[in-house]
Amino acid sequence: PWARLEVPVLLTGTFVVLLDVFIVNVAIPSLRADLGASAAAIQWVVAGFALTFGCGLLVGARLGDRFGRRRIFMIGMALFTLASAVCGLADTSGQLIAGRIAQGAAAALLNPQILAIISASRVGAARARAVTAYAVTMGMAAASGQLIGGALTHADVAGLGWRGCFLINVPVGVAALALAPRAIRESRATDGAPAGADAAAGARRAGGVDVLGAVLASAALFALVLPLVQGREAGWPLWAWVLLGVAAVGLGEFVAYQRWRARRGRAVLVDLAMFRERAFSVGLAAAALFFTTIASLFLFLALYLQSGLGLNAMDAGLVFTQMCAGYLLTAFGGRPLVRRLGRTALALGAVEMAAGLGLLALAVDHIGTDGAIGWLSGPLVVIGAGMGMVMVPLTEVVLAGVTPRLAGTASGMLATVQQVGNALGVAIVGTIFFGALPDAADPADYPRALNLAIAYLAPACVASAVLLLLLPGRRAGAGSTARTADTAGSSAPVATSAAEPAGTAAPAR
Repeated sequence: PWARLEVPVLLTGTFVVLLDVFIVNVAIPSLRADLGASAAAIQWVVAGFALTFGCGLLVGARLGDRFGRRRIFMIGMALFTLASAVCGLADTSGQLIAGRIAQGAAAALLNPQILAIISASRVGAARARAVTAYAVTMGMAAASGQLIGGALTHADVAGLGWRGCFLINVPVGVAALALAPRAIRESRATDGAPAGADAAAGARRAGGVDVLGAVLASAALFALVLPLVQGREAGWPLWAWVLLGVAAVGLGEFVAYQRWRARRGRAVLVDLAMFRERAFSVGLAAAALFFTTIASLFLFLALYLQSGLGLNAMDAGLVFTQMCAGYLLTAFGGRPLVRRLGRTALALGAVEMAAGLGLLALAVDHIGTDGAIGWLSGPLVVIGAGMGMVMVPLTEVVLAGVTPRLAGTASGMLATVQQVGNALGVAIVGTIFFGALPDAADPADYPRALNLAIAYLAPACVASAVLLLLLPGRRAGAGSTARTADTAGSSAPVATSAAEPAGTAAPAR
């Protein structure tokens, strides 16, 4: 009977991680007022989570391979639960940011284990059912996150207000931790490996953890995001420009270090051989650019709805459900089009999202600060439909042209870039959005700020569409590449290691 609980317990981890990506947006105005948070601080509340999540994904996957996926899942869930409590009990914006950064790091531990455990313990129809449940869970978390956040903030249960958005994770996490030891089977990358010295050496390499590489990459990315978030408020001082230079140097050092480890046969965080394949390098660039639009759109639209139009958190969450309706429509109904058109379907989705953003800008102009918000409905549905057409099949389409040997690592790297793109987008668009607001902003200033943000978001979607069209002309269903679940590309990394067969990390179909 315990085995029947394995998938539900694992999907609890999927749900709380994805929920925390979305739930916080509609709570931002309330927590900003309660904690006296600056514009930079609320950007860090979103970007800090995404950045540590993205930076830690590959390391988290490799730790699961080496030390046991159930063990790392439980450690990640315990840390995520503790970090959620820190966020919910924070008295200052600094404490909240620290909690969010810790949440992201914990999510990077638990999230890669989920599909890896499902794939290691199931085959055939059982695996397909579990992967479908995983996809549905992701969609439900994305669709309900804004609404749940708005409902918890508006209901103000026990006077918690916005804090309930974080504290709700505590009982859920405790329950998952209580069930995990019996419900989840342990597995490692070496399970089922052939005997012999060569196999042992390969297993050691697959299970190796490149700690220094992870530190170099994380430090370089933080050096890039920090001045983008803090520089505007500080008046773009010298240190901001110095850090941008440090980020460039740090990324160069990271690449050189990965090459050095690869030449010596050691485990690497990123297999640079992947970038010689056009499918991967172009796909990665397209994903990085497209995902700079996702978290930033949710955050700054929430600020416009509440601080500009005066909606409460619950009403703002209801507005977001219209975007989520469009997302679910194409996420689960657009598969035939993707199978038929492949990369072209994704490019059309990105163009559709750009068109929706253009319509949103017109609606914002029409509404002003006191017009009928019904004008937002059509644009939001179009935006959501374009988003779903890109996000859901992105990994499958990109990996269709990647050598099967590299598919597992490429999948994880793509998911990492998506989260880093979210963080960079919040930093870049935040500079535009808050730069358009005076120090004592009133509701009339928010429409212009949002439309200036859209002036970045819409062209970024079009540019990502152009990049998607440069992918090799293979359809999503073609080729023998081992691939992730249909929706894993939107946020779930399933990579384990460069030397591990892709099927260990994700179902080969």
